[in-house]
Amino acid sequence: MDKREIVIYISGPYSGNIDANIQKARELAIKTWEAGYMVFTPHLNTFHFERDCKCAYEDYINGDIEMVNRCNAMLMTDNWKDSKGAITEHDYAKGYGIPVFYSLKEMEDHYAKNQGD
Repeated sequence: MDKREIVIYISGPYSGNIDANIQKARELAIKTWEAGYMVFTPHLNTFHFERDCKCAYEDYINGDIEMVNRCNAMLMTDNWKDSKGAITEHDYAKGYGIPVFYSLKEMEDHYAKNQGD
């Protein structure tokens, strides 16, 4: 499997220090794209929707879970445990057998060993 066929979901906190959390997810997404993967970053998909969109928190989480279902793996930001939403995404992925990685290196090692599984 070509690495660009592997879609990675970036998971981490959004709320709290929103701009810093968006930037952290963005930086990880850039590194992951540069490593050759296709990346979905919900932080960038709904950038500052908290002020522009009237959706409820549950709408975002339900949408995020739907996107997790469409991805091959999940990559966590280093501060993911600070987020109720990221914990929900993490636990969902684990429960449904979607690989979860805690660093880009760990993910790269996995796909190198498993040749794109």
